[in-house]
Amino acid sequence: MISMVNRLQDALGNAGLNYNLSLPQIAVVGGQSSGKSSVLENFVGRDFLPRGTGIVTRRPLVLQLHHADAEYGEFLHCRGKKFSDFDEIRQEIESETRRLTGNNKGISPLPINLRIFSPNVLNLTLVDLPGITKVPVGDQPPDIEYQVRDMIMQYICKENCLILAVTPANMDLANSDALKLAKDVDPQGQRTIGVLTMLDLMDKGTDALEILENRLLPLRRGYIGLVNRSQKDIDGKRDIKTALQAEKKFFLSHPAYRHMCDRMGTPYLQKTLNQQLTNHIRESLPALYSHMHCLLVSISKEADAYKLYNPDDPMCRTKTLIKSVQQLSGDFEKLIEGSADEVNTVHLSGGARINQIFHEHFPYQLHKIKCDERKLRMEIAYAIRNIHGVRTGLFTPDMAFQAIVKKQISKLKIPCFGFVDMVCKELVSTIYECFNKLSSFPKLREETERLVTAEIREQESSCRAQISLLIDMQLAYINTKHEDFIGFTNAQPLCHRSDNKMAGNGGVQQGAAPPSSLIVGYRSTYVCTGFWVIRKGWLTINNVSIIAKEFWFILSTESLSWFKDSEETEKRYMLPLDNLKVRDVERGFMSSKFSFALFHSESRNVYKDYKFLELVCNSQEELDIWKSSLLRAGVYPEEVTVDTQGNGLSENFTDPQLERQVETIRNLVESYMSIIHKTVKDMMPKVIMHLMINSVKEFISSELLAQLYALGDCLALMDESPDQRQHREQVLSKHAALQAALNIIGEISTSGYVAPSDLSRFGARHFSSTPPKKSTTGGKSRNRGRAPPVPVHANQRLPGPACVPRRPAPAAPTAK
Repeated sequence: MISMVNRLQDALGNAGLNYNLSLPQIAVVGGQSSGKSSVLENFVGRDFLPRGTGIVTRRPLVLQLHHADAEYGEFLHCRGKKFSDFDEIRQEIESETRRLTGNNKGISPLPINLRIFSPNVLNLTLVDLPGITKVPVGDQPPDIEYQVRDMIMQYICKENCLILAVTPANMDLANSDALKLAKDVDPQGQRTIGVLTMLDLMDKGTDALEILENRLLPLRRGYIGLVNRSQKDIDGKRDIKTALQAEKKFFLSHPAYRHMCDRMGTPYLQKTLNQQLTNHIRESLPALYSHMHCLLVSISKEADAYKLYNPDDPMCRTKTLIKSVQQLSGDFEKLIEGSADEVNTVHLSGGARINQIFHEHFPYQLHKIKCDERKLRMEIAYAIRNIHGVRTGLFTPDMAFQAIVKKQISKLKIPCFGFVDMVCKELVSTIYECFNKLSSFPKLREETERLVTAEIREQESSCRAQISLLIDMQLAYINTKHEDFIGFTNAQPLCHRSDNKMAGNGGVQQGAAPPSSLIVGYRSTYVCTGFWVIRKGWLTINNVSIIAKEFWFILSTESLSWFKDSEETEKRYMLPLDNLKVRDVERGFMSSKFSFALFHSESRNVYKDYKFLELVCNSQEELDIWKSSLLRAGVYPEEVTVDTQGNGLSENFTDPQLERQVETIRNLVESYMSIIHKTVKDMMPKVIMHLMINSVKEFISSELLAQLYALGDCLALMDESPDQRQHREQVLSKHAALQAALNIIGEISTSGYVAPSDLSRFGARHFSSTPPKKSTTGGKSRNRGRAPPVPVHANQRLPGPACVPRRPAPAAPTAK
């Protein structure tokens, strides 16, 4: 079992996977000068680990011990080279550490793999981790404690890792750093093996019997005591065999440990670790196999594609170029049409964002250009008087109507061109999302970006020209016979009603707009029948209480309601939308909030005793969306109030006939402009969709590949980036390593443990390491294992190769 894991580590180590796959292993954890190095050297019987002051082990050392006739060492990074001199092994460890970490005492989690073959060792795999340190010494980094702790935690937090917690016996166990870290990741002590070193250095009259008998801080796997070589013995080159004999003599002669001497010392520790690691591997093998199999399946498709791709083959390059352009076309169309493989759940993008521009942002921008009432009336009055000249006109001149309407239509070019800019910006953002998949080929991406972006700019110019043409067409002919136009006949009754109202109020005009039932106004395009919800979201009420509070708002076609939370169970208030207006609120100095206010057009209180309600958003985009939603519900931006004594005129025009003519022209202009607004809102998305979006889609799917070929050397476009080349090699190496690892596990059947067919047919059930229970019935002993899925008689075997033999785990050491 241990040999199998060693082979797995070698196979996965080439691809850098042994660190990530959590293979069954034993991690040696302890503070500096706790005796970790002495424990490992005692296992081997040789001095081969670097020694010195401060932190010496700066990279994890994966030590694989193999029982063999010859004695030598091998490094995974020096494959094929055998080290018979253990001093050379020490030097190689030091040089390999410096190669990656430098000389500044830095550390690295990338392990060094060392295999030692010797007749004096048992099969065992351990990971020697850097010693826990508290204070940086010399040129060590200030955060060396946290670096070491993070590295240790990356190993011991994995469930497949047994923890060998090394603690000096002359230190209070409550202050043991090794046991503290082990307790953090293994609170029940299921994976921790305690080792007490330097038992011979304890003060006279004291002993560690209570700890070794597992009574002070119990661990499931118990504690084992050791006697290490002193620094004087190491400096004096004392032989390890002699030290092991002295260790044995110490336990035999010590009155406190004499009764448990057969469960103390380095040989017993080595044997115990061998047994426990073997059992642990057997228990972890099903989950390890399943994990590697899932990982292999996840990268198989990508690896198969890379296997078929030869970067030096012109045919492969051409085929990849065609597939890349086809994938770009498909991805772009999916993002626009809303059928992308990955749905964005964070924000709007692609076609959804363009749809929002079509139906929320653009109508709002159209309404913002609507001039105020006072200015409109002044322009109409000046136009009428200038047309009449020196004579006093008896009739309302239609030239004034045409002049005002043409001026209003000309103003539509600004929001329409802004509309094109917004869609073009979103289109470029969408296509750049698709370009990210071409990052493997930098030259191809660069040329594709240039060609597609140029096409978008060209279609943008076409859209601008078409929009200018549509506006000019509206200016060329004012269609007063349109079915929705109220005409002069219906405009005059409105004027007479206004006169009657003025007479009823003592000759004072109130300056109100004509009733919406007689004029097809802007609001009629938005207000829908029924209580339809338009928008929901969080807003903060800023002016009602001392502390601004956030509520969940729901805007419908009839009202604005807010609730305590998004569950919508506790309604705080419902505000009707009738006669409501919206206006901007200036941002304060260094303020990060965006506000707008709702107020009543008739100066009534909006909420309780408050004339207006100030609502706060978190971003400008959110503010614009709320304004657009309010516009859809019929709540318009604030307009300049008409002067009640001059009908909006800044000069003292007292001619009642002129006032009636101004009111008539105003009604006609409002009616005709509502028709123009409907037409523009309907035509602009169609123009953008036809000339820009559909044209770009057609260009990518039909013309892009031809233009790439027209550049000349199209094969040069398929040069891989260094990152992509490295990624491809890593995927192939990872795929091969996983296949080799699964084959190694499959070979266990030859040694009587398990076969690959068992893994695929029976799964992890046949990997169970639960020992069979023995019971005596009628004087005959029989094995009573775990119940199989179907009844199996005593002399029957499951189909397929042999299953895993079930052996009991070693019991924790206890006092005799």
